[in-house]
Amino acid sequence: MSAAQPEPYRWFNTLLWGNSVALSWMWGLGLFFSVQFTTQFGLPGLLSFAIPNALGLIGFGLITHHLARRQEGGSESLGRFFTAWSRPFRLIFFLYQLLAITLTIFALIRYGWMPLGFEPEILFLPLILLVVLAAGILFGEEFNIRRIKWSHGVIFLIVAVAIAILATAPWRVTQGGPVVPAQKLPADDWNYWGYMVPIFIGFLLGPWLDLQQWQRAIQMHRERVSVAAAYIAGALQFFLLLIFHGMLAVWALGAGAARHLHSGLGGHVYGHDSIMRFLFDKAADHPWIFGAYCVFLCACVLTTLDSGYIALRWFLQSNVRTSVNAIFALVPTSLVTSPIPLFIFCGAVALAGAAVGLELEYFMIFYATFFVGYSALAVARCYVNTPANRIPQVKMFCLGSLAVVIFAFGYLLAYPVFMIIGSLLPLGYVLWTLAKPTSSEDFVSGADELGAPADEMAPMAAPARPAAPAAAAAHTRASLAETAAAIGDAAKSLVATAQHPLGGHFEDKWFVHSFVATYADTNSVGNVYFGMYAMWVGKTRELFFNRVMPKFNLKNTSFYILTRSFEHKFMRETREFETVSVKIRIGSYNRKFVHLEHEIYDAENHLLGKGQQSLLFVSSADYKMIDVPAEVHTAFLAYV
Repeated sequence: MSAAQPEPYRWFNTLLWGNSVALSWMWGLGLFFSVQFTTQFGLPGLLSFAIPNALGLIGFGLITHHLARRQEGGSESLGRFFTAWSRPFRLIFFLYQLLAITLTIFALIRYGWMPLGFEPEILFLPLILLVVLAAGILFGEEFNIRRIKWSHGVIFLIVAVAIAILATAPWRVTQGGPVVPAQKLPADDWNYWGYMVPIFIGFLLGPWLDLQQWQRAIQMHRERVSVAAAYIAGALQFFLLLIFHGMLAVWALGAGAARHLHSGLGGHVYGHDSIMRFLFDKAADHPWIFGAYCVFLCACVLTTLDSGYIALRWFLQSNVRTSVNAIFALVPTSLVTSPIPLFIFCGAVALAGAAVGLELEYFMIFYATFFVGYSALAVARCYVNTPANRIPQVKMFCLGSLAVVIFAFGYLLAYPVFMIIGSLLPLGYVLWTLAKPTSSEDFVSGADELGAPADEMAPMAAPARPAAPAAAAAHTRASLAETAAAIGDAAKSLVATAQHPLGGHFEDKWFVHSFVATYADTNSVGNVYFGMYAMWVGKTRELFFNRVMPKFNLKNTSFYILTRSFEHKFMRETREFETVSVKIRIGSYNRKFVHLEHEIYDAENHLLGKGQQSLLFVSSADYKMIDVPAEVHTAFLAYV
């Protein structure tokens, strides 16, 4: 889309994205806990649950909208920001998404299917799991992030019809027997606040670790859609959906669903499935109402699973492209980047949890405690300047785990103060970490827990020296060795501290070798001979190898590096005594081959030419082709 789209269409596109936001956020926790909290505390409980949820979406939309506008890069500004900002949170993003998918599948099986009472469960539960997984994967494969707003628009029309049918239930469904009144808990004691404080904190910060929401916001910005407007519209729609489901629970409990409430651990009363059980009892007389509720639940779950599938695929593909782990070269890319194995894993965990009778709250604990600290730190790092690729991982994990245990004790033993402490502890620790005088030490400890490239960590570890910032950033380990050697070798120290070392230097991911073209490089008419460009690239490649693999020795190496192909496109000419810079970097790699990219510039930064080459590896013993050696993975592939 472009900025010149007509105003009505632009607003229609905004509403489509808002609808997708609302439906994707109606996952297992929001869908069924709205019924549970209404069961416990009535209408005050419903509002207490719905309002923080909606405010969390609005806050996420407003801040990401601001971030997108303050960054350079046009339509890609938010995507570039996310790439840099999210690096230290990659593992947490992954765990958050896995738990969200697991929780959603679990909730549908536990509260949507098991109340139907089909026996034997050992047969029917795996079958329904297969249906749920197949539907989520099918829609995830069919609709990518650019088309998902359209599929969700159609699904919303189906949901709207289901809601319209369900809205007639209070006038059509009769009680048909004595009503057991539901006992509401007071909404003004410690027990209420034991729930309310974690809910408010957890859902206000919840969207920040959700890959689905980040992917949506990035795509909206690419399409010139106001992220803030779309999320405000989505939050309002989501709020109305929660209110509808909660009010349906209020009616069902008053009409007789209260007899389906049951007690669990710690004496807590659970009613997540009370609407389903009540309407299933009335299914023979009112099949359309029961069917409409089934459609409502399935549609909400489907729009979460397909979004999760697309977001996971996006996340996995992005990490495979940037990772230097050797395992990604040994396993087929299509397998590593496919969310299908992860969906199967999540489904298996969800099925096991449903089979043993777990409740939704056991999963919810993590969103109210463990992820709170990471979410708060993620928001703070949008505005607080800290080292780009580190967070105190070990401390954050330990505090999060401790918060989970404290909250669990409070929940199971009915000590609401412990629940509040468990939720506030990670938040307080993040505030303390950011504010204390030694906060910078926390953010530079621990090296690369999440695999940040070595060149991006150099500013924290490299000793002060007058080298160019890009060169210093790319050669921390090499510079440390050079510094040590410099004590006894003044000449080497001089080379190491030069603005442009004779052996080349790094600028971000590019290895750069600069020199002056001379008469020997030219042909009879005075311009540089075409074959010299390939010679320059070859020399730069050798210097690059020497820099990243200084211990490589042809006398005892177990492998040789051979050139499989070489391509170069000539753009401009240059002449003798012109300064030339040859840049080379790792473009991509797989199990067998490494692809290098190169660019050649003159002194005025005009592009003289560019191209690529492919390398293969053979055994030094018999010249048979081998996989990319491990030494290569740990050496120059770190500069992908």
